[in-house]
Amino acid sequence: MKRFLTFIFSITIAFSVTSCQKWKGEHTDIYTYTPPAANPVSDKQPLSCSGGSSVVPVKGTMLSGKTYNVSAGCDLVINPADTLFLQPGVTLNMGSRSSIIVLGTLVSNGSKNQPNYITAPGMIKNDVPGGVAASADSAYAGHWKGIIGGPNCNLMVLRWTHVEYAGYAEGSATSAIASSGANNQYSILFANYKGNFVMEDSWLYGGVDDPVRVSAGKIAIFRNTFEKNGVHGGDCLNVKGGTTGTMAYNLFIGTATNGQKASNKGQATGAPQTNVVMYNNTFISGGYRQVQSGRGGCINFEEGAAGAFYNNVAINCKYGFRVVGSPAADVAHLTYGNNFQYADSVSVANQFYPTGYITQPQSTDIPSITSSAKYLPATYKPGNIYDGSDVVRLNNPMFLNFPLPTSGHALADYTAVGSFNFRLQANSPLIGKGNTAILPLVTVPINKIYGLSDPTPPGADLGCYQLNGTGNQH
Repeated sequence: MKRFLTFIFSITIAFSVTSCQKWKGEHTDIYTYTPPAANPVSDKQPLSCSGGSSVVPVKGTMLSGKTYNVSAGCDLVINPADTLFLQPGVTLNMGSRSSIIVLGTLVSNGSKNQPNYITAPGMIKNDVPGGVAASADSAYAGHWKGIIGGPNCNLMVLRWTHVEYAGYAEGSATSAIASSGANNQYSILFANYKGNFVMEDSWLYGGVDDPVRVSAGKIAIFRNTFEKNGVHGGDCLNVKGGTTGTMAYNLFIGTATNGQKASNKGQATGAPQTNVVMYNNTFISGGYRQVQSGRGGCINFEEGAAGAFYNNVAINCKYGFRVVGSPAADVAHLTYGNNFQYADSVSVANQFYPTGYITQPQSTDIPSITSSAKYLPATYKPGNIYDGSDVVRLNNPMFLNFPLPTSGHALADYTAVGSFNFRLQANSPLIGKGNTAILPLVTVPINKIYGLSDPTPPGADLGCYQLNGTGNQH
């Protein structure tokens, strides 16, 4: 298995590097080009279902600057041979209990200056820390069902796209069309290990359970922002058996459980082993709405998943970077290091290496694992209880605008970016501590429209923002 994984990894990286070099310079401003419209979708009337059926077949191009409305209870269905393409600047208002079912191809090609919105109209955001309880916050209510990639979905691309207020239960009629589960409450579902799911420079706001679930697929999830994901549980990016690819430069704030989780559970016949590389991600106040004890708050590897995680930053997360021993991650093919953690409280510092799990402290971790006789003692073994009091409030990451130590609010109250700025000050301890020798695992096409436009390599600075302006662009 080790030789097989190494071979696949090498071939994939060689492809990604070659593709990038070939493409570089062909079209440098990748976000301003829009293909000519084919079969324009009319915005004159709502996209509505009728005759007792929930199905609304849709294909063609939604035009830049247009607003499209989907009627309540209707399923927009992109059939297997069809493509729905959203030009930059499209707003797609989803009616209550509606959905987008992708059996063919969906490309939402927003741009930095003209992002797309797939949202619920008339909602009001409550983003002040502690301003409203999750039970009263519309972000967690599940207004519409979500984007459901069926088992034959070939390609789903979300680029510079806001996906908001999804997570209503699919129900039997929708799940029958999508070949999914009636009780699913995912904002985004992808379920084809032969297909490609690309999410870059986008935003996911709100959600109920596992806001992004990849049952299987080739993935590239780069430079996105995730806020208020999950009500009482669920991992924000939860990938299962048969998923391969990279998650990098993502910002997570206020997730119910983990920001990113990899598991080989449910591996389909013929699907590869789950193998995911995670680097330069930032996690803020994760894990506080999870009602089960011992669950994570940032990164989690379990149940036969292989991969790597480097250069990540976890700030006041309830639990630290988590490698599970039973059912065990594929630790023979899992590497990690150069990860940073900060805690305002001893309860958080005591879980930098979560009790009962097998995360191995690394010499490149910050704070240093030799900080004191308490943290970590010479007798420490993975999963042991230890005293983290000596590293509380140590190594303030020095963000441009975020209160550390926090003041006036519980750690769980920080759930949205709002006016905060998580970029780095020039004297931040995160600068220059990254491992730039690791490589992304690129399994999707490299293409400025119909694939991943920018497989940003690992950065010299820890976290999703780089001092030189690369990384997350939000």
